[in-house]
Amino acid sequence: MARILRFDHIGITVADLDLVTEFFTALGCEVEGRATVQGEFIDTVCGISDAHCEIVMLQPPGGGTSLELAKFVHPDATPGSPTAMANELGLRNVAFEVDDLDAAVAWAAGEGYGLVGGIGE
Repeated sequence: MARILRFDHIGITVADLDLVTEFFTALGCEVEGRATVQGEFIDTVCGISDAHCEIVMLQPPGGGTSLELAKFVHPDATPGSPTAMANELGLRNVAFEVDDLDAAVAWAAGEGYGLVGGIGE
């Protein structure tokens, strides 16, 4: 049986690549690279013919699992539900350890992002 050697990256499809990149870099991630991808490789890995994406790879502080942000140029993105509840199938969260949780939550609120629920300890 094959085994996982490491957790390489997680991908998130976004509507505004620059805005989401800015959000994660403000939290301390660094841009590893930015590219446009299309052709046989991307058609194969995403299962969509004639796909065309812009991607940004982000590295969290201290290394570890990368974050891949992708914006579809073709076909058009399909909006997700901004009010999806935790029991709806799909990506639930991406979690980072921060040095000051209250400050991070306050900063995100100042940027227009709020908590879905609350903070549990």
